[in-house]
Parts: sequence; C-alpha cells; structure tokens
Amino acid sequence: MPDTTPAFPPASSPASQSDYLRDPDAIYARSFAIIEAEAGPALGSLPAELRPVARRLIHSCGMTDIVQDLAFAGPVVAAARAALAAGRPILADVEMVRAGIIARRIPLGVEVRCTLGDAEIPALAARLETTRSAAAVELWRPELEAAVVVIGNAPTALFHLLGRLRDWPERPAAILAFPVGFVGAVESKEALIAAGLGLPYLTLRGRRGGSAMAAAAVNALLETPA
Repeated sequence: MPDTTPAFPPASSPASQSDYLRDPDAIYARSFAIIEAEAGPALGSLPAELRPVARRLIHSCGMTDIVQDLAFAGPVVAAARAALAAGRPILADVEMVRAGIIARRIPLGVEVRCTLGDAEIPALAARLETTRSAAAVELWRPELEAAVVVIGNAPTALFHLLGRLRDWPERPAAILAFPVGFVGAVESKEALIAAGLGLPYLTLRGRRGGSAMAAAAVNALLETPA
C-alpha cells in the first residue's frame, strides 16, 4: 500500500522561533515606520486630519494600498471628535466593532451602542422583510442626532441608514462606513458617496472593510491629536 501520509515542511528550529521582536513599543514604532515607508506619498495626499486615521486603518489590515480607495467628505475627524467630546454615543452595527474600540480611551459618558442583539430585532427584521443588521438601525433613531455611526460589517445596515436619512430629520455627526464582502458592500459605499446628504463621512471603496478597520478608525479618533 502506498504511503499516503501528507508531506509537511520541517518544523522551524527553536532558534528561529525565538528570533522575533518582543518589545511592544518597538513593534509599534517599526510597524508605523514600515507604513510610512510604503504609503508615505499616498498618505501625504490626504488632508492632515485624516492621515493618522489612514495609518491606523493600514495597521489594522496590513494593506498599504487602501489609501487610494479612501473616500471622504467634510471635516469627518473634527466632527466625530466634537461629537464624542459632547458625550454623544457611538452607534455600531455589530458587537465586533464595539469590542474592537479601546475602552479606556472612550470619553467619560460616551456609550458605544450596538442594537443588533436587542430582543425585538428578529421580529422587527421579519416585519420589515430585511436583515437583522438593517432592522437594528431602526433602534438608533432616539440616539442618532449628532452621534458617530460606525458600520464595520453589514452593507444592509448602511443601505437602511441611507434610506432612513431621507425621511428622518435626525442627522449623525459623522459616518464611518466599512461594510465588507461580496454582496452589497461596494454598492452600499457608493450609495453613501452619491447620496449627497451633506454629512461628514469616511469610507473605503470596494469589497474591503470589516469590523477591525471600523474599530481602528474610531481608535484613531480617540487618540490625542498631534
């Protein structure tokens, strides 16, 4: 009988496994030096307030080419920071976004809200004939005025929000939109860009996005400005 044992490469030696950077500050500094070396010219084309956010986004995904796909309108960083300084909430589409935001940096009194797990959402989604992520947006309305909206997963949440903003008078301070995937992600972000709502926003064109990137954008806002 032939030997069907799969062939695996030899394990790394203990010496090679131990040869990696361990110091957190050194890792941080080296990471951002590499980002600057690879994406510096592209970062320089952005408004100054957006460059730290773009660096954080790159750091969260490891892709320096995302800068060319960033789209934004208005003073999104200043507007979001002012909202948080005033105690307005962060409204997140999924718990992964909320979990990724560095809690110790959140200003006192600012709540990070995710309504996706609220008890009424399954029935509401069935009644509206939409996804739970979209239905969860319905529960944002009481807190939506001057809030910071952060979408890191569901294109349907962004589509639903844009539809409601055509009817609701409430206006968020800023929208950080990073829905991800193959169905609706591209289209939902293009809909935000084309909506002409006059609201500050930051988004990433194309399929790429995700909760880690959305949380990274918020974490950049929560850093002390240089």
